[in-house]
Amino acid sequence: MIPATTPATAPSVVDDSYDLRALDAALAGTPFAGGLRYFPSLASTNTLAMRQAEEGAPAGRVYLADEQTAGRGRAGRAWQSLSASGLYVSVLLRPRMAPADILWLSLAAGLAVRAAVRQVTSMEADIRWPNDLLFGRKKFCGILVELNAEVTRVRHCVVGIGINVHQESFDPSLASLATSLRVETGRAWPRQDLLLALLQALHREAAALDADASAAAASIVERLSGAGSWMRGKRVRVEEGEGYSGVTAGLDARGFLRVRTAQGMRTVVSGGVREAVRESR
Repeated sequence: MIPATTPATAPSVVDDSYDLRALDAALAGTPFAGGLRYFPSLASTNTLAMRQAEEGAPAGRVYLADEQTAGRGRAGRAWQSLSASGLYVSVLLRPRMAPADILWLSLAAGLAVRAAVRQVTSMEADIRWPNDLLFGRKKFCGILVELNAEVTRVRHCVVGIGINVHQESFDPSLASLATSLRVETGRAWPRQDLLLALLQALHREAAALDADASAAAASIVERLSGAGSWMRGKRVRVEEGEGYSGVTAGLDARGFLRVRTAQGMRTVVSGGVREAVRESR
C-alpha cells in the first residue's frame, strides 16, 4: 500500500489468483462465509463497501480486489494498489459499540494483520499507532476504518486493509519508506493463505469486542504494548495541530497514544505519528 503518485515495481511473474470456493469453505462458522465479493479491478473496496452498507448489505460482507484504481488511506491520502501485487480487502461490520469506542476496532485490526502475517510467514511486524504495520522503518500495510454512526451507536463500519505482498522494488523516493513481504523475505507468499488467516484473526478480534468490550480492550492494550517499538520509548513527531515532538509513553485507558513532551504529557487523538528526525549538532 503505497502513495499513488509514486509507482512501485510489480512482480514480473505472478500467478496468485484467489479460490473463492475454497475460501468460503475454510471460513465456515464465521460471518464471512458466503460473503466474499471479488473484483478484478475496482476504484476502492472501502468506497463500495460503505455504499452497499448504506443499501443494507449484511455484516460479514468482504470486498476483495486484485487492483484498486482509486484506493484511499488515512487522512484522505490516495494509495496505489497495483494489479496482482497486494492484498486489498474491505470488511463490512455492524459492531455493538458506541462511535467513541471505534478506536478499539481499529487497533484490533492492526493486531489481526500482525497475527496473520506471523502465521503465514513467521515474520514479526512492528505496529505504529494506531494501525500501520512495518518491518524496521518501512511500512508494508495500512488500515483505514470508516463508519456511519448515530450519537450512541455505530450503524456500520468498514475495515479496509492493504498489504504489500509481491512488490519486488519501490521507486527511489519511497525505497526508505515502503516494503513488501516479497522484499523482506525474498520469496512469494500466497495471498489466499494471507487473506484466510487475516479474516479468521479479524473475526476473533471483533467477536471478543462484541462479547466483552472491557476485557477485549484491556487485552488489546496489553498485546499492543508488546507488539513492537512504537508504543513506548520511541522519539516521534506528531502531525496534529501545529505538530509536536516527544517520546511515546504507552496507551491510555481509551487506547490513545500518550507522548511525553518538553511541555508535559500529551495524548494523540487523530494525528499521524512518525519517527522524529534527530537534528545533527
